[in-house]
Amino acid sequence: MTDGPLYYDDLPTPIGRLRLVADAQGLREVWFERGRHQRAPEPAWVRSPEALAFARVQLEDYFAGTRQHFELPLHPLGTPFQLAVWRELAHIPYGATISYAELARRIGQPQAVRAVGAANGRNPLPIVLPCHRVIGSDGSLTGFGGGLPTKRFLLSLEDGVARGDLFGMPGETVARR
Repeated sequence: MTDGPLYYDDLPTPIGRLRLVADAQGLREVWFERGRHQRAPEPAWVRSPEALAFARVQLEDYFAGTRQHFELPLHPLGTPFQLAVWRELAHIPYGATISYAELARRIGQPQAVRAVGAANGRNPLPIVLPCHRVIGSDGSLTGFGGGLPTKRFLLSLEDGVARGDLFGMPGETVARR
């Protein structure tokens, strides 16, 4: 597991509260207030806004439409296959989507579409490793740990920023990081 303490803090966002969890090596988990795979902090965990400030600032920038790429130390725990899928998620461009089949192809396992879907669904770092950018081959929005309305919101946010009309304000320029 980890040699040191786990730190956590909560971040209010337009999609609800996110719980951030980190260790000395980096951000380990981002949980949605409502959604799959939640769990309560364990008694040994330490609530520390200071320890999570590095992630808080970048996520706040993302939701403000001023950050398109995260530059965070990450420390997700998973199988080698899951880690390969999660690593590839980071390469999906902001404002773009790909299918599960394309994600499987990108990791060199085109026959593993279902396994890729399962690994995507267990992504411990949603938003930062943008699993919301993975959609069905027919273009449909498919399962998401934070719920389909949250997935729709994140994709709409990114689309608006990419087009330069964040929050319905055409012509506004958005600082790119």
